[in-house]
Amino acid sequence: MVVVVLPAYNAAKTLLPTFREIPPGSADRVILVDDASDDDTARLARELGLQTHVHPSNRGYGANQKTCYGLALETGADIVVMLHPDYQYTPKLIPAMTELIRSGLYDVVLASRILGGQALRGGMPLYKYISNRTLTLFQNIVMGQKISEYHTGYRAFSRRVLESINWRGNSDDFVFDNQMLAQVLYHGFRVAEITCPTKYFPEASSINFGRSVKYGMGCLKTALVYLFCKTGIIDSSLFGKENG
Repeated sequence: MVVVVLPAYNAAKTLLPTFREIPPGSADRVILVDDASDDDTARLARELGLQTHVHPSNRGYGANQKTCYGLALETGADIVVMLHPDYQYTPKLIPAMTELIRSGLYDVVLASRILGGQALRGGMPLYKYISNRTLTLFQNIVMGQKISEYHTGYRAFSRRVLESINWRGNSDDFVFDNQMLAQVLYHGFRVAEITCPTKYFPEASSINFGRSVKYGMGCLKTALVYLFCKTGIIDSSLFGKENG
């Protein structure tokens, strides 16, 4: 079973085009978690027939994903695709991403905005592009990897991955994504990347400069904790087992 999860916050203007672009038959279920939006996100999701869960108060992007993955596992998902409902990433890649996992060749698939070299043409602000590339370079060096982008919000996971890594112990904020990818790499899961076009426009979600700095610092810390755990200098629950 393929389950697409949509961590949503004030996504009423972009949810419909996102949902309409999900290829027919590519998802057995679509789950939307609304993190106490101020708009009609939840109402629209229900009208579209999506399984909808609403947080009574805003808990953060990471907490939203925790609810998403928990619900997906409860429904019996074999593959879970996390897609932002802000229409920044195209849902048309869902079949390709899930097939790479279904083939047994990979455990995780990342949709990279960097691989195709079209990020700036797609409207990614220059400062975000530079920050993305700088953080990714630092993490690749420190963590001994060759990932093109650590910061994509479009990912697919096998059930085995979600039942193995300690994602429930991650931050409730934006650094959740970075911590989760570090956990995947730490435990040796096989990661594939595919190129993904991206679109930036006023309705697409974004974080302000202050939160971007906080996120960047969190990424640096995650990479260093990864290194220190790998070399046996420290232990961290971040890289413990989900069921252990």
